[in-house]
Amino acid sequence: MGRRAILLDGGMGRELQRMGAPFRQPEWSALALIEAPDYVRRAHDAFLDAGADIVTSNSYALVPFHIGEERFAAQGGALASLAGRLARQAADAKAGARVAGSLPPLFGSYRADLFDAARAADLLAPLVDGLAPHVDLWLAETQSAVAEVRAVRAALEGALGKGEAKPLWLSFTLEDEAADAAIHPRLRGGESVTHATEAALALGAAALLFNCSQPEVMGPALVAARAAAAGAPLPLGVYANAFPPQPKEATANDGLDELRADLTPASYLDWARRWVDAGAAIVGGCCGIGPDHIRALAAALP
Repeated sequence: MGRRAILLDGGMGRELQRMGAPFRQPEWSALALIEAPDYVRRAHDAFLDAGADIVTSNSYALVPFHIGEERFAAQGGALASLAGRLARQAADAKAGARVAGSLPPLFGSYRADLFDAARAADLLAPLVDGLAPHVDLWLAETQSAVAEVRAVRAALEGALGKGEAKPLWLSFTLEDEAADAAIHPRLRGGESVTHATEAALALGAAALLFNCSQPEVMGPALVAARAAAAGAPLPLGVYANAFPPQPKEATANDGLDELRADLTPASYLDWARRWVDAGAAIVGGCCGIGPDHIRALAAALP
């Protein structure tokens, strides 16, 4: 590579828990935003100090699945605005840092079967409106199916009149336990990475990433995405989690899984080097990947 890969931050929820922030289910990372937002700013600062180029707004859990229908209706937009503002303040304190506006799975992580297209626009609107003044790009993350990212693109197009034309990065989560994952990597909703890549190109995505899955499945996904992109200028990226393999019936964040002891900063760096060699231009961490992991990447990636 001629320059270092762009570095994302790591997993916000586990970092908040490690710091001692208010943290419980079902609110997950949203609880600190609601009760003690200073912890959120400190977590952003920790990742930036470790070398991250981009911090992601703490808006992942700002959906009814986590904070409830009533709170979402009353406070969703205001909480999204606060999440964006905290990330912006942290990024502005580091020269060149950017903010990615997290647009999460709307009906539960890993649950493509629960996706409700009829409700998607109403749930995305307050997130987009609240985050838009503060972010440099949109990150639709941990998406399990192409229908989810199509809804995101539609919501952003609906906001164009408010000046929200910013780059859209799409990030899909992958099956961890599929027998043929090394040959035919698939999204958790069952669609192929090839299909997801074709959809990303059709939707005008500025980057395609894979996240919240095992490090072991990321390399095959990069290979499949590069082949499907057929030379199109679509940057690829990876930010894996530190969980054990998640079965098909899993719902992310419905409990606290033990973290893999083998994914130390040094071993995660080894994975990241393989991803860069496989074509990743963007690298970071998801659940369980903390500032020490990002620091190792910042120090050693070319």
